[in-house]
Amino acid sequence: MVRAIVGACWGDEGKGKITDVLAQESDIIIRFQGGSNAGHTIINNYGRFALHLLPSGIFYDHTTSIIGNGVALNIPYLVKELNSLVEANVPMPKILVSDRAQILMPYHILLDTYEEERLAGKSFGSTRSGIAPFYSDKYAKIGFQVSELFGDPADLREKVDRVCELKNIMIVNLYHKEPINPDEIYNLLLEYKEMVAPYVCDTSAYLYNAIKEGKNILLEGQLGSLKDPDHGIYPMVTSSSTLAAYGAIGAGIPPYEIKQVTTVVKAYSSAVGAGEFVSEILDEEEADQLRRHGGDKGEFGATTGRPRRVGWFDAVATRYGCRIQGATEVALTVLDCLGYLKEIPMCVGYEIDGEVVKDFPTTSMLKKAKPVLKVFKGWNCDIRGIKNYEDLPQECRDYVEAIEAEIGVPITMVSNGPGRDEIIYRKK
Repeated sequence: MVRAIVGACWGDEGKGKITDVLAQESDIIIRFQGGSNAGHTIINNYGRFALHLLPSGIFYDHTTSIIGNGVALNIPYLVKELNSLVEANVPMPKILVSDRAQILMPYHILLDTYEEERLAGKSFGSTRSGIAPFYSDKYAKIGFQVSELFGDPADLREKVDRVCELKNIMIVNLYHKEPINPDEIYNLLLEYKEMVAPYVCDTSAYLYNAIKEGKNILLEGQLGSLKDPDHGIYPMVTSSSTLAAYGAIGAGIPPYEIKQVTTVVKAYSSAVGAGEFVSEILDEEEADQLRRHGGDKGEFGATTGRPRRVGWFDAVATRYGCRIQGATEVALTVLDCLGYLKEIPMCVGYEIDGEVVKDFPTTSMLKKAKPVLKVFKGWNCDIRGIKNYEDLPQECRDYVEAIEAEIGVPITMVSNGPGRDEIIYRKK
């Protein structure tokens, strides 16, 4: 069976922990999109880890982890991340890399950085990891596929010269920076070939056979619905599809094989970077209080370390995010972080031009939206360590069930702490 694990809103929902939990009963875990521009924080018996490129199920010795064809493959980063795990006494995981994955190049990171600097105050809030230039090249058909490293060296060299000529026109004339050297790029690709060679295979064929054998497979997404370039808060989005439907494309499997979509939902809202955020807490003292209570070590980006913008739970955005993902179940995370509050507001609608709407609008209308808040009584105590849903305070259960009613999808898991075992299972 194939299950996708994806985010409902802006990302940072805690997908890494849920993947880590569900990987225990899985055979294969696949990253199907994105790159090292966002992190998944995992806390388990080996320690605390912030994974950026590797799938979050790598800590089990019975699993195979796959970098799918939809990923922005930063080869040195992959090797560095693998080595850091081994140095932390994690057994060397079994890794496969799609021969159709495309390679994130150093000039992608340069171009990303140069463009953010050029845009200055109108920038997209990029992590400067090269993701937008990478996907631009992929769809402009001037990217480098892993398989090309193992083809005719003369063809590879000719392509390097052609691509560098094109890139240098922009680098020199728009950004006024030093041109990139095609000899250096070609030699770098030869180094990349040696680094990635042990892991490369036809992962689509591998997965086809695994599905026929009845293996349990997890598709792990990056970020969330509202960062999708088609259905998110465009243009403040990422450059690859963050939706479960893309999991079939980014992994190379038939779409009908995805039987379950576990959508991860946060008990409050948070976001890194720019973009519309209707339920954001604008009072800095109040926001900082939630930020300090949030997550494992507060609400700071796993990749950038940037303070996350925080807000109250947004039922409008989350309901939309679950619908776009095709959620069959929801995992609700960081519920324990709200235990310090005596009252908990929830955004249950948007007021736009004097009218209250329940459907998530496009970005141009979002700019006008004001949150319609409903206040719930807080439980005002620590709920970590509780294993049974019925043992949660009534006020806590009321809040969970209000979220479930708003989003219209069953909440089957409730995370009440950062650890792998700090999770409560509910019946569907």
